[in-house]
Formats: sequence, structure tokens, C-alpha cells
Amino acid sequence: MPSQGAAQQPEKEWERRAASFASSLMAEPDADSVARLAAFGDGDADHALWELRYLRRALGLLIAGRDALDDRTASLVGQALARAVEQDPSTAPAMRATSAAQFNVRLRLYRDVMGQRGGSRTPLAPLGQALVAFAGGGAARDADLWSTGWIAAEFDRCNEGLRDEFGTVDLPADVAPSALLLPRR
Repeated sequence: MPSQGAAQQPEKEWERRAASFASSLMAEPDADSVARLAAFGDGDADHALWELRYLRRALGLLIAGRDALDDRTASLVGQALARAVEQDPSTAPAMRATSAAQFNVRLRLYRDVMGQRGGSRTPLAPLGQALVAFAGGGAARDADLWSTGWIAAEFDRCNEGLRDEFGTVDLPADVAPSALLLPRR
């Protein structure tokens, strides 16, 4: 019979991977992206920086729930992200509750937008419009083009990070995924 320590090793490894992925979500957006969003928004670079941080973290969390190979992944990533945000030096301790509330508002909207039926699988344009609106801007073709491109790149970055930490499915090329399902009893 395996020891309790041996049984906890795989769980610790999943937690380590989730923490690593969450750490990547804490990376600062590049200065050019901040400047572009500020120009499309209310002109406030600090506000634009926070909106890009919130979006990056929200997309990572949502992608972990949507694209992960295991049901535990989103929960573990959420826990790891919450710990990382609590220790984030870019947030003044007195502002952590405000920052968490602002993040949760954005997370709910981004989740709703991603869950809409019809249209493309990943609704880049509505996500981009929401980002620009949160940054204090309005509808503009240049803003839509830029934000859609930034979000598409962010989706790619998050998916790559998720795959790097948690792996990919290896399916035979000649068998449909649905053919691999186990029969129900």
C-alpha cells in the first residue's frame, strides 16, 4: 500500500504546475501595448496597464477551465492565481480588495462573452471591445483591430503556457476522438 506521502506527490506536482502557469499570468504587459490601450482609452497609462493585467489573468483562468485536459486544472490555477495576486507587489496592500473586486467584474464579463453561442469559437472582437471600454474608450476601428490582435496573441500565449505545464492530448491521426470514448453503462 502506497504511503500518504507518495499519494500526495502527484497532487504537489499539479500544484507546482498550476503555480508556474499562474506566475506567467502575472507577467507585466509590454509598454507598447499599455501605451496603445491608453491612447484608445482614457489616456491614463496606469489604468491601461491594470486593464491588460486583468485581461491576461482572466483569459488564463478561463482558458484553464476551457482547454485543460483535467477538470482539476482550472481550480488549481485559480487557487495559484489568487495566491500570486495576494503577494503581487504592484498592488498596494490597502488596494487589494478593490483590485480583487475590479478583477471579478471583468472576469464575469469576459466569461459571459466567451460563453456566448453562435459566431466564432473565440469571440475576439467582443472581448476587445470590452477591454477598450474598461479602459475608458469607445468603439473605434483602430482600437478594435489592435485589441483583437492583442487578445489573439494572448490566447496563443496562454494556451502555449497551459500546454507547456500540463501537456497535450496525443490522439491517433486515423481515429476520430469520439471513437475513443468509453461506452456508457
